[in-house]
This record gives sequence, C-alpha cells and structure tokens, in this order.
Amino acid sequence: MLQASRGTVKPSGNFNASADAEVLHKAMKGLGTDEGAILQLVTARSNAQRQEIKAAYKTLFGKDLIHDLKGELSGKFETLIVALMTPPISYDVTCLHDAIKVGATVVTVKSENQPFWSHTANRVSLCRQKFLQKYDRSLEADVCGDTSGHFQRLLVILLQASRQTGIQQELVESDAQALFKAGEQKFGTDEQSFVTILGNRSTEHLRKVFDAYMKLSGYQIEESIQRETSGCLRDLLLAVVKCARSVPAYFAETLYKSMKGAGTDDNTLIRVMVTRSEVDMLDIRAEFRRLFACSLHSTIKGDTSGDYCKALLLLCAGDDA
Repeated sequence: MLQASRGTVKPSGNFNASADAEVLHKAMKGLGTDEGAILQLVTARSNAQRQEIKAAYKTLFGKDLIHDLKGELSGKFETLIVALMTPPISYDVTCLHDAIKVGATVVTVKSENQPFWSHTANRVSLCRQKFLQKYDRSLEADVCGDTSGHFQRLLVILLQASRQTGIQQELVESDAQALFKAGEQKFGTDEQSFVTILGNRSTEHLRKVFDAYMKLSGYQIEESIQRETSGCLRDLLLAVVKCARSVPAYFAETLYKSMKGAGTDDNTLIRVMVTRSEVDMLDIRAEFRRLFACSLHSTIKGDTSGDYCKALLLLCAGDDA
C-alpha cells in the first residue's frame, strides 16, 4: 500500500480553484473574518489544490492570498493556516532556516521536527536545492556552521540523502557486532561507528541489525544509545533508530511529547500535523492510540482551543477512542 494513501487529507473532488478563492475572499472582506469558512476549506483541500487556489486568488483579486490571510488571522491559528498554504518543500526549508538562524539547531533536534531522518532521499535532495536557491548558500554549510563533532557528522551524512538500499545480509551480523564493540563492550564509546552505520544503512537493513544486536547484547539498541551517548548526538541517534523502526510511531511519540505536561510545543504540533496530514496521519493515529492508550483527537482537544483546535481536529479527521 502506498504510504500517501494513509493521509487524512485527500484532494477534493469537483475542485474549482476560482470558486474556492471566492469563498476565501468573501470570508476576509468587510468587517470581521469568517475563520470557520477559512479553516473548513483549507483543511479539505490537498496542498497541490491550495497552490491552485493561491494562483486563482491572485488572478481574480490582484492580491497575495498569504498576505491577506496574515492580515486577517492571528496567533497559532494563523501559523497553522499559513503552513497549510505553503508548498511542502518551501515549508521544510523555512523551518530549517529559522532553526539555524536563531542558533537553535540543537533545540530543533530535541523537539524532533527536522526532516533529515523522516523524509525520503528525494525529498531531502529537493530541500537542499530549494535552500540554496532561496538563501544563496548551502544547507550543509549552514548546518556545519551551527554544529560540531559527531553530531555534525551524522547530520551531514543524513543531508547527503544517499543511504544504501535493501538488506545486505552479509553485513547484518558484523554491523551488530561493530555497534556492540563500539558501546557496551568498550570503555568509553566509539561514536563514529554508531554514526557510520546508523547514517548510511537502509532502514530495512537497520531493523535486521537491531534484531541481531538484541540477540548479541541482550539490550535494545535504544537502551545502549541512552547509556553510551549523550546530548544532541544521543537525541539524533534515537530519532534515526525510531524512524527506522516505524515513522508513524516516531511521529506519534513526537506529537505526544509536544502536548504532554505543562505548556504545548505548538511549533512541533503544527509541523507534524501539517506535513503528515497527506502522508500517514491514519497510521500515526493508530500508533498514538496503541502507545499512549488515548486518542490523538482527544489529546489535541484537551490541549488546544478555538479555531486552532478546530483546524487541528479536521486534520486529525477522526477519534480513535
């Protein structure tokens, strides 16, 4: 089954970009704004259709739709709607640039919202091209200017988007042994072995290595990474392992962490709901229910409010209570 078919947001049938542009214009003209009309329409169109609506809006009214939306909306609801109206690659690139610009690459890794380890190789390559085109400098250069050590090396490897493909059966046992010798069996830790193997092998291959590692050491690879590494390198290694095991489970955990406890990490919540709504949100919902014994829908409802909450629930598109 194609992963894209597991999204909650699908292209609208009988789509008419000009008619939708008219609806949005009507919702924003005059006194007051019809936020309900905006959120209902935007969350019921695919990103490709939203780009057509933006073009039709410019043709019909001679104005930029994003500019008008920013003028009429505010707060987290504005951030969410603008994110939904932005092409996916442009959205990734903006998020990456903002993280690097404020020197927050480490924080961004901890909030688990960078695209390096969850996107396809093609998507990462497109991000690199778009970043260079938009900011006239390479993403790799900016990342290297903001990071160091093994953490930097792993980020650079992931940025190359050149993971091996398939399972190299003859390397499964030796990779597991190399990881064991680099960590549990060594005084100190050979971080480079973790970086090289986790950064370059395919996800299918890594899952075999994790199984072999468990048989060899008696530990899950995550347990060893927790013990043997620290800081942002540990967070990044764990993110790579979790994505290799299951991308939907990784994002279910990311969403849970963004809402649990005091306060909400709205940047992460928005990013995941926007970027996964057309990809695998149905699977993320199922993993959320399995991992946390509550539904994503009920968690969002209990943690957010107003039009922001309504729009997020429409992206979630169902309660797995």
